[in-house]
Amino acid sequence: MTLTRWVLAHRRLVACFWLLVTIAAFAALQPAAAALSKEISSVPGREGFETNREIAALYGNGGNVAPIVPVVTLPEGTTVDSPGVTKQLDAALDRVQAALPVARIASYASTGDRTFVSDDGQTTYALVYVPYRPGLNPGVVEVGLAERALAGVEVGGSPVEVTGLDALRVESEGGDEGVSVLLEVLVAGAGALLILALVFASFMAIVPLLMALIAIPTTLLLVWPLAEVTEVSIAAQYVIALIGLGIAIDYALLVVMRWREEHRRGLDNELAVQQAMRRAGSAVVFSGTTVAISLLALVALPVPVLRTIGIAGLLIAVVSVAVATTLLPVVLATVGPRLDRPRGRRRDRAGRAWTGWARLVVRHRWAAALASVTALIVLAAAAFTIQLGNPRAESLAQTGGARAGFERLEAAGIGAGPLAPFDALVRGGDPEAAAEALAQVDGVQGVTAPKDWRRDGAALMTVVPTVDGNSPEGRTALDRIRARAQGLPGETAIGGQAAQSADFVEAVYGNFPLTVLLIAGLTFVLLARAFRSLILPLKAVLLNLLSVAAAWGVMVLVWQHGLGSEAIWGIQATRSIPVEIPIVVFAFLFGVSMDYHVFIVSRMREAYDRTRSTEAAVVEGIGRTGRLVTSAALILGLAFVALSASPGTELKVFATALAAGILLDATIVRGMLVPAAVAILGRWNWWLPRRPARLLRVEPSPSRQPAAVDERSPGGCAP
Repeated sequence: MTLTRWVLAHRRLVACFWLLVTIAAFAALQPAAAALSKEISSVPGREGFETNREIAALYGNGGNVAPIVPVVTLPEGTTVDSPGVTKQLDAALDRVQAALPVARIASYASTGDRTFVSDDGQTTYALVYVPYRPGLNPGVVEVGLAERALAGVEVGGSPVEVTGLDALRVESEGGDEGVSVLLEVLVAGAGALLILALVFASFMAIVPLLMALIAIPTTLLLVWPLAEVTEVSIAAQYVIALIGLGIAIDYALLVVMRWREEHRRGLDNELAVQQAMRRAGSAVVFSGTTVAISLLALVALPVPVLRTIGIAGLLIAVVSVAVATTLLPVVLATVGPRLDRPRGRRRDRAGRAWTGWARLVVRHRWAAALASVTALIVLAAAAFTIQLGNPRAESLAQTGGARAGFERLEAAGIGAGPLAPFDALVRGGDPEAAAEALAQVDGVQGVTAPKDWRRDGAALMTVVPTVDGNSPEGRTALDRIRARAQGLPGETAIGGQAAQSADFVEAVYGNFPLTVLLIAGLTFVLLARAFRSLILPLKAVLLNLLSVAAAWGVMVLVWQHGLGSEAIWGIQATRSIPVEIPIVVFAFLFGVSMDYHVFIVSRMREAYDRTRSTEAAVVEGIGRTGRLVTSAALILGLAFVALSASPGTELKVFATALAAGILLDATIVRGMLVPAAVAILGRWNWWLPRRPARLLRVEPSPSRQPAAVDERSPGGCAP
């Protein structure tokens, strides 16, 4: 209230400040976007990342990149040792070298190493290492050049197929570069405007969208100097634009809806603004703080990319709260009544449909609780089957030349190992002895150590596993390879794209349970103060964790098991989930979905303080906020639909999980489970003993309260 009174007393100053900030923010959009990094998987200090960085510096290629793999299966009766075959293979790869002059290529033709040849001698492959190009959809250009270079080329009478993880991914996704962030925001914004128009039925629909269009570029303006001094992932702009579009509109929507309610009760406009900020504004501050706290899960990680995504998300939450608590009151106090036209019907009462639904849930509270918990547990159970890692070769394109090449490797008994091998960088030891020792490790198909891969006292070799290096079995093989490398003379470090992926998993999820406990604990304390209760915040935290687990389950079912990924996006089951996605989903869903809980339960708390009836509080809380939560969830859902049009499978997986989490939370959790649980617990919801209340600096709330009082003050405050 103090802030609101100051803002209204200095409205011209506040309006001018935000006008100048917005102008500067829009002017900074292009340079801020240009400063963002396309690197999305760096893990400094880990063996895989440091080795890959050294490989890239020494050779100008390789490192955190899977090789392009040309494959040929010779006709029956012909082997790689048949006359002329080796020369033809060498000529074919010369065409690839000409198309990719910075590539590093090894094959049977250049090394004579039988690692490149199947047991029957009919199938052979080459490894083509290109420079690592970070981004959301890497390898498109290089794969295209290699395919064009080998188009129509035959070895021993058989065509040469180009496969590899990038080739399979390009084939699976059609090489789609997706749409721009600006276009996605426009699409999501148009959908949000339509929903807001239905909610308000007046020009007031413009106001929440305007708040978002100020908050988003302002946040990018704040990120820009950070991106100039440290690495900020390009994914941050998607997070800021689309998450920001959702929560900034949510916060403004909550305040504007409460302002309309207070204004319709006959309050003077400025007093209506103050009362709206007293109730809804406080809920916005608590909601924004829970989002910021949940993003500590990312900021606390030793992974720069995820840390900067967390900072970007934290900033958009803070800026959205700042806009909603400073600029929005000024807009409502000055032009609010004029924008709230045409007036149409104005009735100061809860939504009839949502009030009826709340009464139904209260009447059948146990059935509603059981049904919703069962549905969430079934979905959450799927999350326990999650496999973290880059998509495996077998899960990518099912047709096309890259798939044909992969199937030739499988049929020859070579398998997926060459598509996701490991690199060993040897310094100060005997390369031949190291290669021989690593070749004896269980799970290793072969080791190739070309002599022309030796630079500046270092020797590079490729360790080809018997399985896909990105699979759980591949990670087990990696552990054995690293254990053996430690016992070799000199220094032998293991890198490669699959090794860096494994290190990423360990860095992100090594302390994940502890991080969850920290976030849950801080959120509990914050909500205990907001709700003046110990039971309500505990229930909120537990339900949010269950909701996030259910969203993970949907993500696993749709993408890892393929129950919808091909039908909707034309992408086959990935058989694994990208390692960074689950924790980012947890951080954002835990915070963003808590918004709805704060909106609903704050209104229930307010109603209970007035009526002293838990059932009445549940009915009024759902009746007053049902339309708000539904509209907010639809707006966020549209933002995530727009995000699913982004390039690369990873952002589609991310969008799916967030959309599923928001819709589950707004329907099953907040629409059924929360009111049912509050009705079941009765007066225990509001229990806050004196000692915890003193620590939280709020009034205590005993388990037994005085008899019901159903008086209403004009401002909606407790008498």
